[in-house]
Amino acid sequence: MPATLPPHADTPPPPVPLPSFWDSPWRARVGLTLAAVLVMLLLLWLWRPWLLLPGTQPLVMEGGDPYLRALMRTISASESNVLRPYHVMYGGDYVGTLDRHPNRCESIGQGPNRGNCSTAAGRYQLLYSTWLELAAKYHPQRTDDALDAVGLSFAPVYQDAVIHAWLSESRWGNLPAQLRQGRIQPVLRRLSGTWTSLGYGIENNSMSRELPKVYQSLVKDELARAGATESRPVKEQPKARTVKTDRS
Repeated sequence: MPATLPPHADTPPPPVPLPSFWDSPWRARVGLTLAAVLVMLLLLWLWRPWLLLPGTQPLVMEGGDPYLRALMRTISASESNVLRPYHVMYGGDYVGTLDRHPNRCESIGQGPNRGNCSTAAGRYQLLYSTWLELAAKYHPQRTDDALDAVGLSFAPVYQDAVIHAWLSESRWGNLPAQLRQGRIQPVLRRLSGTWTSLGYGIENNSMSRELPKVYQSLVKDELARAGATESRPVKEQPKARTVKTDRS
């Protein structure tokens, strides 16, 4: 009697699955590490403007002329190129509160003013005396008494609003018109007497030469944000009026 084969004896064995890349703990760790590195590189690419030029971050203030806004961001790229430009003081330390201008005279360790001290603070590195003068004229919360400027808030939105109003003055020779004509270098030269790191002053730094290119990039961003339309006026709160009192 012929020998009988067991059922399905002629069926080939099922294929053995190939080992997966993730089956190996070592390969899995390498793969996850590479994926994390790629994500980090992507984030660095997306965040590169803030990481490389943190001083160019968008203004807190809304509205205003997009050309002046781009100029303000360009100024801070040289004067306060840090992650918290509104809080920085001369020398690099940060102030904790912006209830008012910090008015701390920090020692100047180099340059033509070495040995003196500076009260410059905030995104636009305003001296205390300059802030008082400008705040008395342009601060949205100003009163009729210029002496009240000592108590005015130094919050980011007010730093922006005061500088925007100051740069709008005719004393500068109509900066928005010059900027619309692409004359950024003459504008920087004009402002170098106030902000000495703009490329034509007495305290140039590593950013000074790059500022015209920085401005060109920022003005495109500001025009895009404004929809390439005519600029809107800065929103100003109603001016508070107080009764003058005897301060003697």
